Amino acid sequence: MNKVLSSIVALFSITTLYAQSPSGEVPKLVVGITIDQLRGDYLEMFRHTFGNKGFNRLLNNGLVYSNVTYNFPNLDKASTIATIYTGANPSYHGITADKKYAVESDSEISSFTDNKYLGNFTNAKLSPLPIKVSTIADELKIASGGQSDIFAFAPDASQALASGGHAASGAYWIEDYTGKWATTTFFKNKQPVVDQHNRNSESLSYTIGSITWRPAIDIEHYNAFPYTRNRDKFQHYFGVDKKDNIHLFKQSPYVNSEVNSIAIKVLESSSLGKRMNPDYLAVTFYAGNYEKALDKNYSIEIQDTYHRLDQELGRLLDAIESSVGLKHTLIFVVSTGYFNEQEILPEGVVTSGGDFYPDRSKALLNMYLMALYGREQWIKKYYNRQFFFDKKLLEDKKINLAEFQQNAAEFLVQSAGVQDVITSHQMLHGAYDENVQFYRNGYYKGITGDLFLELQPGWRVVDPQSSAHQRVRNNAVISPAIFFGSDIKPERINRTIEATEIAPSVAYRLRIRAPNAAKGEILKELY
Repeated sequence: MNKVLSSIVALFSITTLYAQSPSGEVPKLVVGITIDQLRGDYLEMFRHTFGNKGFNRLLNNGLVYSNVTYNFPNLDKASTIATIYTGANPSYHGITADKKYAVESDSEISSFTDNKYLGNFTNAKLSPLPIKVSTIADELKIASGGQSDIFAFAPDASQALASGGHAASGAYWIEDYTGKWATTTFFKNKQPVVDQHNRNSESLSYTIGSITWRPAIDIEHYNAFPYTRNRDKFQHYFGVDKKDNIHLFKQSPYVNSEVNSIAIKVLESSSLGKRMNPDYLAVTFYAGNYEKALDKNYSIEIQDTYHRLDQELGRLLDAIESSVGLKHTLIFVVSTGYFNEQEILPEGVVTSGGDFYPDRSKALLNMYLMALYGREQWIKKYYNRQFFFDKKLLEDKKINLAEFQQNAAEFLVQSAGVQDVITSHQMLHGAYDENVQFYRNGYYKGITGDLFLELQPGWRVVDPQSSAHQRVRNNAVISPAIFFGSDIKPERINRTIEATEIAPSVAYRLRIRAPNAAKGEILKELY
């Protein structure tokens, strides 16, 4: 009898659980806005220059989480956006960075390289297939029986492909050399509005020579940083350096206007959000530094970038309101959780730390391994704070990989500037440790290296191939996440959420399955 009662109670519990659903109707349109390098502290510091239609509308009327965190190392524009849309870490979705080291060709390539597909308005051969799991957009396409339209627009290919996923109707990015809106033949349908834009005089390839970035408002209003030295009106003309002008353009607020304009055109011309099934629009903006700013520690340019981004957000929200209605749209805005800053030390200032030279470290390690295992080139590459060993050589010499990695790690950890060294064997088979797990979340077999280096804060990584030498900082960047629109109750939540919780929460609101690798909890405020 007790077993029968227990079974009935269990049955009702399960039925009740599955009967739960979000309050209100399913949104007709979902708009995912990822903002690369958006900082929550800058939002507050620069807020006096914002209007009422952009950030302030989101902050005052949205569900605002004070901070979102990513639980893996070496965050960048590709790994973070893939995590947002899959609800999984790189150890599952496979996008460990924007670029990766290809052992077979001994070269640096895009993480989305796929030689099976040609480019459209680009020579790059790319596809979303390197994403190893499903995305929110994929699950929506499946749930709607293929009827939902899904579009993604971003400055870079990795951002567009990560946010559009496998099932997008189209994923577009700004080509690095021509400024055209490019895509891949993986996506079978062409978007007429984008093709028309590429061929007319409005295309960036025709207009970039006439674009000059000057302050949008009087620079006296850009007073958030009391330590700014250069308070002159800046002027950056993108027609000067034709070899690098698109690259620089993508670091300016004008890239947000370019992305926004094409996204709004497609929103309005494709009748997104006006059919039975929900549609999906993914947009990526930029809120990082401009590498040629006169003062890289505290710049006027970053304040102008936020002011102009606020205007673009207002323009997008107005277009959504006019076309679909904000009450019928679920909008989420998420930061990528990191900030690239080229730190400049005043002349004569000496701090703790030093210079870490990857090439020297590689040479010393190889000499040590030669002494242990014989005169061979044991190391294939140092790349993105990882060492890649010659696996075929190790197999031919019948050398135990785990032992080899451990010996190399024990040597490297004694080097100046090295805080810790994690081996791939530790990550896959070692005892649990929080730091090891952190690196494990960013590891994907066949893509990442044999050793991960954790460098000490204050040390500068000197790359002979680049003039920009990054100084290690472990500061947490305050990175907000905002939900707005469709039956969202305005509220400020002062807790840190995981980036992996966003995808299952959006899926819950859409009443579809979460992406297949998403293990995160649904944010309780969205129930």
